[in-house]
Amino acid sequence: MVDPPTDDARPRSLPMPRSCPMRPPDQYAELRAGAPLTKITLPSGRTAWLITRYEHVRQFLANRNVTSNRLHPNFPFYLPLSRKLREDVNASLSSLDPPEHTVLSRMVIPEFTHKRTQELRPRVQKIVDDHITIMLNGDRPADLVEAFCRPVTSQVICEFLGVPYDDRELFHSVSKVMASRHSSSNERWEWGAKLRGYLSDFVATKAKEAEEPGAAPGDHLVGRLIAKNQEKRVLQQEDIAALCLSLLSAGHETTANVISLGTVLLLENPEQLAKIRADPTRTPGAVEEILRHTSITDPSGQRVALADIEVGDMVIKKGDGVVVSTAAANWDDSVFPQPEKLDFDRDARHQLAFGHGIHRCIAQNLARVELEIVFNTLFARVPGLRLAAPVEELSFKDGALLYGIHTLPVTW
Repeated sequence: MVDPPTDDARPRSLPMPRSCPMRPPDQYAELRAGAPLTKITLPSGRTAWLITRYEHVRQFLANRNVTSNRLHPNFPFYLPLSRKLREDVNASLSSLDPPEHTVLSRMVIPEFTHKRTQELRPRVQKIVDDHITIMLNGDRPADLVEAFCRPVTSQVICEFLGVPYDDRELFHSVSKVMASRHSSSNERWEWGAKLRGYLSDFVATKAKEAEEPGAAPGDHLVGRLIAKNQEKRVLQQEDIAALCLSLLSAGHETTANVISLGTVLLLENPEQLAKIRADPTRTPGAVEEILRHTSITDPSGQRVALADIEVGDMVIKKGDGVVVSTAAANWDDSVFPQPEKLDFDRDARHQLAFGHGIHRCIAQNLARVELEIVFNTLFARVPGLRLAAPVEELSFKDGALLYGIHTLPVTW
């Protein structure tokens, strides 16, 4: 084993430029072919080690000798964060380490099982159909992001959590600020505080209602968690609010971005689209391939090593910050031959778009249900759907925490 290089070579900078908006940066292939670890500088100014090979990314994300604690002095923040914001973010499930993570996840994971999310299919189908109808009755060309992607995913997550869909503009505004590279640390904290206050009040109100004689918990996540907590107090109200905050601020935006990018991929690859049109039972596999191909959360998996960790023939030193690229891993041609090719005959179930290990995306099953229903229904009900502008003219979210498309003009 050898230590990472300690020479004065200038670190690579993230984000790296894309030569094609529908592909990860070309430099990722170069880095995968080189050393297992690459020194990088993040937009926050912090330095860290970047891992790009599939095997190494998967192994590192499963390693327990790391911390996700945002308050660690060496934590590799992607963007600058104030102390106040770090304290707030540190209350989320994705920032907790065992045993705190274990306690909270045991309460929450049953709400996100495959069985539970499959029960939501009829309601998700109704939401998707309703918004397609609204879009079809509107003007052409339409912006698919505003007319369909964002409304569908917002309504699904709002109903799942139990928060009013009428308040969605607040959720959208917070998500926009949090995902932008150009938002200041103060802006992030101020908008985050607005949503935290809203959710804290909402959870407190629901908890008070649940204490009334004969009251029944609502058929939504907040109601069920409050009911569980009445039986065995494990969570504080702020824990439930923090969970809702992370799901609202990221949950709808991530799925909306995959829908918009996935729609472009399908329209640009009509032979693959024809496969799921001819046989909708193939859509679950197609969704895995679309998730692999788009890999919108990149880089991700920020951690700090709590011990020396071997990565290939190199060693990460205790206390070093580390970032993984799931996009680079999902385009590793030793695992996914011809990764640039959208191929619904490929078995992509082991893709890493949702992460890996104990911090794997908790809402992955819900996202899959949404994506499967969206792609089956959208192209069945709007068979003439097509782009109203060339891909080269689309406005992509370059450098954002969540990759996607700002606007997607379509017609039919």
